[in-house]
Amino acid sequence: MNRTHRLILLLAIFIGAAWPSIAQNNITLEEIYVKRTFRQEMVFGFNWSNDGQRYMMFDADEDGNQGLYYFSAATGKREKSIFMMHELAPQGGKPIELENFTFSPNEQLVLISTGTEKIYRYSTKEENYIFDLKTRQLKPLSKGGKQRLAQFSPDSKQVAFVRDNNIFVTDIATGKETQITFDGEWNKIINGGTDWVYEEEFALPNGIYWSPDSKKVAYYRFDESRVKEFQMTMYNTGLYPEPYTFKYPKAGEENSIVSIHIYDVTSGKTTTVDVGPEKDQYIPRIMWTRNPNQLCVYRMNRLQNKLDLLLANAADGKTNLIMTETSPQYIEIHDHMTFLKDGNSFVWSSDRDGHTHLYVFTFDGMMKYQLTKGDYDVISVYGVDEATDQIYYQSNKEGVTQRQVYSVKLNGSGEKKLVTRSGNNSANFGTGMKYFINTHSSANTPAFITLHNGSGKEVRVLKTNQKLQETAQQFGFSKKEFFTFKNRDGIELHGWMIKPAKMDPSKKYPVLMHVYGGPGHNTVVDQWDRDLAWHQMLAQKGYIVVSVDNRGTEYRGTAFKKATYGKMGELESADQIDAAKHLGTLPFVDSKRIGIQGWSYGGYMSSLCLGVGAQYFKMAIAVAPVGNWRFYDSIYTERYMGLPKDNAKGYDAFSPTHNMNKVEGELLLVHGTADDNVHFQNSVEMVNALIKANVQFEFYMYPDQDHGIGAGRYHLYTKMTDFILENL
Repeated sequence: MNRTHRLILLLAIFIGAAWPSIAQNNITLEEIYVKRTFRQEMVFGFNWSNDGQRYMMFDADEDGNQGLYYFSAATGKREKSIFMMHELAPQGGKPIELENFTFSPNEQLVLISTGTEKIYRYSTKEENYIFDLKTRQLKPLSKGGKQRLAQFSPDSKQVAFVRDNNIFVTDIATGKETQITFDGEWNKIINGGTDWVYEEEFALPNGIYWSPDSKKVAYYRFDESRVKEFQMTMYNTGLYPEPYTFKYPKAGEENSIVSIHIYDVTSGKTTTVDVGPEKDQYIPRIMWTRNPNQLCVYRMNRLQNKLDLLLANAADGKTNLIMTETSPQYIEIHDHMTFLKDGNSFVWSSDRDGHTHLYVFTFDGMMKYQLTKGDYDVISVYGVDEATDQIYYQSNKEGVTQRQVYSVKLNGSGEKKLVTRSGNNSANFGTGMKYFINTHSSANTPAFITLHNGSGKEVRVLKTNQKLQETAQQFGFSKKEFFTFKNRDGIELHGWMIKPAKMDPSKKYPVLMHVYGGPGHNTVVDQWDRDLAWHQMLAQKGYIVVSVDNRGTEYRGTAFKKATYGKMGELESADQIDAAKHLGTLPFVDSKRIGIQGWSYGGYMSSLCLGVGAQYFKMAIAVAPVGNWRFYDSIYTERYMGLPKDNAKGYDAFSPTHNMNKVEGELLLVHGTADDNVHFQNSVEMVNALIKANVQFEFYMYPDQDHGIGAGRYHLYTKMTDFILENL
């Protein structure tokens, strides 16, 4: 061996001894947010066929050309192609870029969307084309401009859509376009769509509903002329910034006046549904029963603690009350209602016994059966198969952190668990409930996607994400562990923890608590989550990452969830403080270095905890936080807090703007200037409160970015990581 080789060998030995981790793959922000190294593989373009025996997925032919194909559910074999991407070309033009697609009910036509523009969380407008599977021709749905909410009639002969806040119906055979409404106007009248607050808080962007016989269109009309406007400045518009103005009802302010109408396609007559004399109310859902002349209307009072179910006669609009739900606190809107073939009963979910469970009611409001019962909650309803008298649903019967798929008979007997893997399971059932796709993951296992028959037997594996599992091992992912502890009131709370892979028993480690904490979303679930790679990166850098579900979160029954009514922030922050105190007692935790980070409601929680829990938190990161509940929208805020005029103390006591004078630790505040949901105004008011209290802080703003700060994620997570490294 010559001298040069000897020096190289000695250098290699020295480096290996000095930095033993150099051989391990280190998780980096670039790997996470640029290279997308830890992205899960899912099933792309999946749709069930009408017969429930086949499904559709994108695949490539022998020459590598992409197309949509039928696959047999029973065998998994690829059958004929439905269309190839190169076929999606208007006459004499180039192929369009497929962004979304919908099949007609008879599966002979495909509605193809392209040129999609996002409006708010769910709403978009796009160019729609109709592809005829027989003629192989692609034609535009309309030449009058981009459309919204385009949807086939049940007989596959017509398409209804919205443009410029008016409703149109196109006859597919003739191409004739008929305008149904004429008074639509931006920031004044909406026909066929919904306003901002209905879309966001009732998850309801659609306002058009075909009758089962294709002869009528029921639709929403919003008169938002008296709703106050909110203005956002858009900066990337040229030399002068431009204002974007939209209607946004804040807590206690005027809402849209909502009415329901039914248009008869043959006669052209429009009938108004009688929803009662009260204008200051909500209509969170409408749906046709199995009777094509009968429309069901949900009517809810402004306080959202009373819900009426009305049946409307499509001919004259007259309604009769069939059932009323009430609650001392509030009622959540769901999509669990299913009308049964007897024409006189329906499946409904309610938390009337202290947990969310399924029931069968008759049209006279009488309970026929309680289908599920116990110390757990039904989370989703997948559908009903009346041929076998079964209803299919998801619940957390096997534990607070678990999600399993079940079936039960429509008389409440014969409950059956359809999947066996512990963790999070969600199903996508085909027509007739003959087969379903199950997507499973756990805290330490990415998505494992399988096909099952209706009785639950696994037929085939579709995606394993084996490569991602191997990648996680290569990058040294630590195991996420679950734990419980009791808060100051003796209530057991659930959490998870990620520790550094190789902990030194003689050291105490800093902790970052990740929080959401609000109604509607749990973080402590046995599933693979989207921030896992970032949390694993922090663990690699020597941090313990923890998340705890406080009171007010979901799926632990009514008392646990609704305990925070009228006083949001009080019990939630107390529970997070108790979590920090509990963590501080652990022998491997440095109680002087505990931080907290969250987004949206989590940003509200993290900034609030830094104030009311100043002695327990060294730093906080608040992204897009609510600074004051008076600034947030009417439906969400009043549901959980009541009206501001009736609950001034509740609104103010635990809003961060009223607690910034207590802050002692380091605060990073982040917000997008075009956040239509939690307005930039919230952070501005927090900044004012911090300045008034002479509290130093850091503030990052993202121009023209909405609530998700999508275009700035890599930049934002770089800043958050640096802030944690510097201050924790």
